[in-house]
Amino acid sequence: MPPKFNTNDPEIVKLVELFQTIGFTQAKAAETTKSPKVAATLKDIIERNKLSEKQVDEKKGSLFSGLAVQASGLDDAQRTYIVDAILDGKLKSSDQVTAAVKFVETNGIPKDEAQFNSECGVGYTISPEDLYSKVHGYISAANLSGWSDLGRTIGDLKVKTDLRWANPLEVKNATEKAFVDIFGPKVAASKAKAPAKKETGATASTSTPSATTPARTIFDEGFLGSLHKPGENPQIHPHLREAHLKATGGAVWTRFPPEPNGYLHVGHAKAIYVDFGYAAHHGGKTYLRYDDTNPEAEEGRYFESILETVRWLGFEPWRITYSSDYFQQLYELAVELIKRDKAYACHCTGKKRAHSAQHILTIVSADEIKEGRGVINGKEGFPRRACAHRSRPISESLAEFEKMRDGTYKKGECIIRMKQDLEDGNPDMWDLIAYRTDLSHPHHRTGDKWKIYPTYDFTHCLVDSFENISHSLCTTEFIAKRQSYEWLCDALEVYKPRQSEFGRLSITGTITSKRKIKALVEEKFVRGWDDPRLFTLIALRRRGVPPGAIIAFVASLGVSTAISTIQAVRFDSSIRSYLENSVPRLFVVLKPLKITLENVPEDYLVMVEKAVHPKIPALGTTKLPFTRTLYIDEDDFRTQDSDDFFRLAPGKSVGLFQAPHPITCISYKADPTTGKVTELVCRLEDSGQVKKPKAYIQWVAEHAPSGSPVFVDETRIFKPLFKSDNPTAVEEGFKTDINPDSEEIVKGAMVEVGFYSVAKKLMVEAKKESAERTKKALENEAISSPTDSSSPVPKKDQLLGNECVRFQGLRVAYFALDSDASLGCLSEPDSVAPQAKKGDRIVLNRIVSLKEDAGKNN
Repeated sequence: MPPKFNTNDPEIVKLVELFQTIGFTQAKAAETTKSPKVAATLKDIIERNKLSEKQVDEKKGSLFSGLAVQASGLDDAQRTYIVDAILDGKLKSSDQVTAAVKFVETNGIPKDEAQFNSECGVGYTISPEDLYSKVHGYISAANLSGWSDLGRTIGDLKVKTDLRWANPLEVKNATEKAFVDIFGPKVAASKAKAPAKKETGATASTSTPSATTPARTIFDEGFLGSLHKPGENPQIHPHLREAHLKATGGAVWTRFPPEPNGYLHVGHAKAIYVDFGYAAHHGGKTYLRYDDTNPEAEEGRYFESILETVRWLGFEPWRITYSSDYFQQLYELAVELIKRDKAYACHCTGKKRAHSAQHILTIVSADEIKEGRGVINGKEGFPRRACAHRSRPISESLAEFEKMRDGTYKKGECIIRMKQDLEDGNPDMWDLIAYRTDLSHPHHRTGDKWKIYPTYDFTHCLVDSFENISHSLCTTEFIAKRQSYEWLCDALEVYKPRQSEFGRLSITGTITSKRKIKALVEEKFVRGWDDPRLFTLIALRRRGVPPGAIIAFVASLGVSTAISTIQAVRFDSSIRSYLENSVPRLFVVLKPLKITLENVPEDYLVMVEKAVHPKIPALGTTKLPFTRTLYIDEDDFRTQDSDDFFRLAPGKSVGLFQAPHPITCISYKADPTTGKVTELVCRLEDSGQVKKPKAYIQWVAEHAPSGSPVFVDETRIFKPLFKSDNPTAVEEGFKTDINPDSEEIVKGAMVEVGFYSVAKKLMVEAKKESAERTKKALENEAISSPTDSSSPVPKKDQLLGNECVRFQGLRVAYFALDSDASLGCLSEPDSVAPQAKKGDRIVLNRIVSLKEDAGKNN
């Protein structure tokens, strides 16, 4: 909220410009000028130490500002000493600056640098082991009752021990680990329910706490744990609270309110998890509400995709609603707002027009609205002034609103603005727009019925009110809007939900802007909105990322008011962890190299039975042939052996996973032109006659009768789409940051013949789960019987796709079947044995690489 400053006072303007040289925004610089004493001290610090010439960033600038607040007792030399310590990076936090000021005030400029460094935390380091040891020792010696003392303990550790300068997050993590080790896993005893009685009347055993006391989750702690209880949100009239609690029964009601103007991205996954998860955790309900107030940008495909994505992530809406369901109510409330003299018709967006005999108004450009808000030529902080139409009679505003409704005005010629508080420091209180006209774009659901549409600022809080939302959860960029949200509810004297804001999720190296992704799609940089290199949720789904992995990742981050900017490698690591013990494992040879076993007959055949996953017996087994002709990956052979290479080389043996015996390379054949190895001649060994191999590799065999090997038409290996962590910050534009090697297409890979049975089994299971979930969702009449034919409803095929076929290629990567693939066996009845069909096309996407393994590299 930028503060006002007097642009007519040249001294103030100079100060603002000076403070901006140390990284301050104009708003922060203007705010600093409000305290003359601090401003004078900071000005002296900047000029005396020539900070304007030293490219100071905002973080250090804030430290200098903190020094100015505390430095009244210091002389120039003492201030300069601390300034130099900040510039050198010795003092990095406000706590360190405070300690430095206190030290210098008491001792003067230090002669003993070591003492200063010690008392101010300069260069402080502590190993994770030592940190945990100190924390564990403190907790063990303290008289603590358990997990209820966690918060106090973290605070005490920072004050009562020498951990003051340790990284706060590392202290928190070490403390939580020590609590687990000392007190056991955290439980929510206060939320535990009485054990259910058995049919015999006996009471369930309570000897094990976890049997009756559920573990605490992120919905019980931190930001979400501190939210108000239903009914505790203040109301302008008591009867509004009473009516709300009567409607909800005192339960938590939330909503997920996406705009149907694009596809959801990975950041929305966190919002979906918070909105649906918080309500479910408290036994409440969640609306999926389409915020469809801008027909120009909305398309039917987005409505369908949003519902499909929400369901794919594992959530089912209690009700599916639309802001357009309430257009009549919203219109009536807008009329009421004008009647209460809290809104007015404004023409600051068109050309000259006479509105009445008494009022001939000059219509100016939209820039006048910005200028009225103190923004001139893109610069903020100038004096604000009321719109010329703000004082027009109520009757005239009502008449103009009626003309808007009837289609008299074209887009931009007339708007309705809320009459808020221009003197407030919050820009979201400077007469926001409530209604605008749109004659050229029919609405997806209401057609041409309405010529006027409410804005987000007018719609959102009122529809939350209509739907009796107890917790309006949104991301922190909406913090400033909370004031106008509450103002409008109170101005109309309706139930006022409580808006609470949490930090959004972003991942490095990605772009989620709809406009930028659209440019990538239209200019053919990517295949489409679902290109697996993007981070839209439909793209992650197509790549093969399981929805459970996304939810597990979001849950692991916790929910707070801080923005979560996560490295892409951490996201990949989370996916690997999820897939590790949940998907089948098959032999995949990405770049096949032929092997002929010289010492076995041409009709040699051994059927090998192998577990689909060694740790998950329920996934079953597959049978694959072992024959005279095999294929291994070309990377598993070298013509020149070395001490650090344990796979196949001339004269060397290697083990084959699950095969009856190891093999030894006798010779190889190479292309005379390129020198590339084309075939190996090997000997099948007797396991009892050779030394146990140091390495085992995957393989597939050639055996036409059993359909082995399975040939892959394309294997798509995806890498980061952009070269930098922040492509939007690239000076030449984000398109210049595109990684030209972000996709590698490998043709001719081979998979073991068990692929078909595994794929069929995975699809059968997915169909069963989809049918059960959809049947349950459609039992809700409000979902199964939408208000109009254009409304999307849950469908069982929304949860089904080729990406349901996921597996680990042993020693290679995790893969999923791409939407371009076609397998006839997946559409056949469950009872039909799966096998290759004419017209099959196998296209695999690499979901994520395997973890790096030193043994593998050797």
